[in-house]
Amino acid sequence: VQLQASGGGLVQAGGSLRLSCAASGRTFSGYAMGWFRQVPGKEREFVAGITPSGIGTDYADFVKGRFTISRDNAKNTVYLQMSSLKPEDTAVYYCASGRGPVVVARSWEYLYWGQGTLVTVSS
Repeated sequence: VQLQASGGGLVQAGGSLRLSCAASGRTFSGYAMGWFRQVPGKEREFVAGITPSGIGTDYADFVKGRFTISRDNAKNTVYLQMSSLKPEDTAVYYCASGRGPVVVARSWEYLYWGQGTLVTVSS
């Protein structure tokens, strides 16, 4: 299973970015997907998750109303639309594929991980 994350970059505070994660090697539509982020010296934290159908989503409180997770099962791709970005959103963002169809916030419940894409928000 391979997950390839892309779309990171440098953006000013208040700006937007869209991250993408292309999956291969697994029945993409059968599993929940998640986005996590990590900064040096801190644990990886849950950002957002989405059920296999795309109907169910969950968000960390610190991104609610600003970030939107979505997926296109025909393209085996999950997205994270990030708006109203803040400097504290600066991190490496990782996509991950879950063990099953339920969205969970625990990183150890995700089996496969992408390589990460760096998002830097300048003030």
